[in-house]
Amino acid sequence: MRSVAVGLVGILWLPACASEGAASAGDLTVVTTTTIVGDLVRQVTGEEAAVEALVPAGADPHEFQASAQQAAMLREADLIVTSGLGLEQGLEDVLEGAERDGVSVLELGPSLDPRPLDPDAADGGLDPHWWLDPIRAAEAVGLVAERLQAIEEGDWVARASAYDAELEALDEEIRRGVADVPAERRKLVTSHGSLGYFADRYGFEVIGVLIPGGSTAAEPSAADFAALVEVIQREDVPAIFGETTVPTGLSSSLAEEVGRDVRVVVLYTESLDEPGTPADSYVGMMRTNLERIVDALA
Repeated sequence: MRSVAVGLVGILWLPACASEGAASAGDLTVVTTTTIVGDLVRQVTGEEAAVEALVPAGADPHEFQASAQQAAMLREADLIVTSGLGLEQGLEDVLEGAERDGVSVLELGPSLDPRPLDPDAADGGLDPHWWLDPIRAAEAVGLVAERLQAIEEGDWVARASAYDAELEALDEEIRRGVADVPAERRKLVTSHGSLGYFADRYGFEVIGVLIPGGSTAAEPSAADFAALVEVIQREDVPAIFGETTVPTGLSSSLAEEVGRDVRVVVLYTESLDEPGTPADSYVGMMRTNLERIVDALA
């Protein structure tokens, strides 16, 4: 496994500009797209750099667009770290502009052995939700440490290496937790295609996705909706997994259409929660998701 960073420190969520706390945290400024990537980066930087996330907690990274102030902040950053693989569709122009201006941009996803968004489709694109696999998250943090070391000498690699053990322990914790879910109940219906990496790592099967494609902008057709109702009925699925960054209206309508008691369980898939909550860090987010999945299916 690649090396990653020690300790869980809440990241700085900046919708517009750097906060006073961020400005005082070292000489380097690292801007990330999402709060999840921001937390992973923070494990590497410690107090040696200011880490700022563009997309605020709870916002949809697929559709988020930067303000003029944020675009200026990107151009002044020492490093920009993105999830990549098409996740940040609304930020592509400002990210490309910052890179043209000479800012170092690290796109993590392409280097993390990305899975196809739809394994049954030859040209369905690649899944951008790599962080829902802790092993890939560990590799991502190692990549961040390498890039920072190339920019400026620091303790990046040492912190990254120390955090590796925490993510290995998280992986084992999730494996123990999902052991409570019988094999025949490890079937996931999700609001959009975000849980593929989790399913692959821990022995689940995604049998239905409400919003087609990798984005959250599409809507299911009437035929797709009806087919998903049939899948839930046939497979006796007890829960539909929604997401904090996706409105739950469609998921609730799907549950009602099934005609029996089906829960809508909301997971953290593309954003951390607000600071001071159980899911305000990457590890806390994954533990929260584990508890909710096991509770819904076991």
